[in-house]
Amino acid sequence: MNPPTQGALLPRASVGGVRVLIAPDSFTGTLSATQAVDAISEGWLRTSPADVIHRSPLSDGGPGFVSVMYAGLGGQVHPVTVAGPLGAPTVGEILIVDRNGTATAYLESAQACGLHLVPQEQRDPRRTSTYGLGELIDHAIELGARRIVIGLGGTGTNDAGAGLLAALGATALDELGHDCTALLREGGGALTAVASLDLEPARGAVAGVELVVASDVDNPLLGLRGATNGYARQKGADESAVMELEGALELFAAAGGRRDDGKDPAVALGAGAGGGLGYALMQLGATRVPGIATVLETVGLADLIAQCDVVVTGEGSFDWQSLRGKVVSGVAAAALEQGRPCVVIAGRVEVGRREFAASGVTAAFAVVDDVRTRGFDDRVAFDDAAVQVAELSARVARTWGS
Repeated sequence: MNPPTQGALLPRASVGGVRVLIAPDSFTGTLSATQAVDAISEGWLRTSPADVIHRSPLSDGGPGFVSVMYAGLGGQVHPVTVAGPLGAPTVGEILIVDRNGTATAYLESAQACGLHLVPQEQRDPRRTSTYGLGELIDHAIELGARRIVIGLGGTGTNDAGAGLLAALGATALDELGHDCTALLREGGGALTAVASLDLEPARGAVAGVELVVASDVDNPLLGLRGATNGYARQKGADESAVMELEGALELFAAAGGRRDDGKDPAVALGAGAGGGLGYALMQLGATRVPGIATVLETVGLADLIAQCDVVVTGEGSFDWQSLRGKVVSGVAAAALEQGRPCVVIAGRVEVGRREFAASGVTAAFAVVDDVRTRGFDDRVAFDDAAVQVAELSARVARTWGS
């Protein structure tokens, strides 16, 4: 991982330009948050070279969470090998930050079980597992972490965190009382066979460690707004698979039961994050915080906005989910609070003007629409994302730049 570059100012060509804060999320599947910042900055300065660009790549707990926290906090990054969503080895990073003798670890679910780790032709959330994230947590504890902050988002899984629980020692029995622990790491589709769940070994593995869930969404585990109905289709599930997974997670939640304090984690805000990873972590005693709020506080976004004239944010698809705890909504709200215009540059814009204006967004521009206007096929927007984002940014700067 490269050294921290958060907040670096690009050279100013002349005096009197507009001060622009560029603070996007990643464009899922095409550009990391840092690459998006680079593309937007390059295009903007092509049109308005006198403007001052302040760079702040962001994450809401999904892809890029560890790198953003590293940029804001420093610390030591430890790469470790864990199981990916289909079982193949993959490398995850553990950021350890030591403050006053207490080590906090920052982890990212997408590094262990991200959708980008599953080939397109193999995407089936009935089969993908969160086992690798449990391994990451175990490694963090071995590194001395007494507090672990886990960014949830961007996963290709829908197993309610069963794999994570198995990695930390949880066991399971089927209806006949036979051991079926191995099924916990085989994906959400296998959970229909689980009749009872023993979480005490997993709770013992994290005893004395504060767990914090930094989630990008506040959905519960089950129901129309739950993990399966809300996100499984994006991960490769067809309608039949959605029904199968919803039923499997209902059975799994029943097997898990309530915590010792009497609370049911399945109905908690954020339980559905990461395909139900929020649920599993709350079963282990984790508390949930909005991922975007955690990141914005770490990078000092309010102070950055105060120093700028216009704020530019963005992501791959600006849609209804963007208004529910994602980077764009967090940045827009912070800009609105200080009376700064907030402009969105996204791959697609699927939110109406009335909806996004209410969230604090002043204007929104889609790369796909821009590509079509210039006579190109939609695929160009994704196959040549950095160039096309820069092209659109250059046009946006004609209105919002100096």
